[in-house]
Amino acid sequence: MTVHFIGAGPGAADLITLRGSRLLASCPVCLYAGSIVAPELLEHCAPGTKLIDTAPMSLDEIEAEYLAADKAGQDVARLHSGDLSVWSAVAEQIRRLEKRDIPYTLTPGVPSFAAAAAALRRELTIPELAQSLVLTRVSGRASKMPPGETLAGFGRTGATLAIHLAIHAIDRIVAELTPLYGVECPVAVVFRASWPDERILTGTLGTIEAQLAQNPMERTAIIFVGSALATQDFGESSLYDAHYQRRFRGRDGL
Repeated sequence: MTVHFIGAGPGAADLITLRGSRLLASCPVCLYAGSIVAPELLEHCAPGTKLIDTAPMSLDEIEAEYLAADKAGQDVARLHSGDLSVWSAVAEQIRRLEKRDIPYTLTPGVPSFAAAAAALRRELTIPELAQSLVLTRVSGRASKMPPGETLAGFGRTGATLAIHLAIHAIDRIVAELTPLYGVECPVAVVFRASWPDERILTGTLGTIEAQLAQNPMERTAIIFVGSALATQDFGESSLYDAHYQRRFRGRDGL
């Protein structure tokens, strides 16, 4: 018996990986985060699969389901939204599985920030302007931020910021980042990227708070801040430059 943690992707049922889809089809038990995973993703499961919505469950109750499946010799597909590597609460489940000597695997998913960037039709790193992307959030009821991880600290780098689960703190975000990025710095808010009700709002640090007041969005939104979001005036990278020689190009005559 094995527990297979699967990143469901950002929402759309066809943005799950082939591996994730195959695992869903092969496991007789599926635990899924019903509050944030699109119901259409469960169509990848085989008929007769035992479906368990973990939204109302505690960690102890989730562990009990793993133990029951282990006793029955049934593989489990554990479906999480987005990608498993960030804000997935996988680590605490893995710790319990390891204590029980229950094997597990991890299958990555398309992260929500990548789907949001695709919705914006933007690359988040621009040559010589922005080469770093910071994935961060603000303190909330579920988890506090470590003392050294602050918006101001990240903002001083000038990197593009992808701020998750923070739409309720837009006033604080604007107040802390405006002195660092400037009032004209581009901002984009993407709500439920890849879902049928996806919404996009673009503005600046000077306008976004008022725009959101007129067009409210809920917690499942990502706030991007950074000059890379709107610039068109930038140099091209050397990667595809005709005179740039690299290992796989074989253009010794140039």
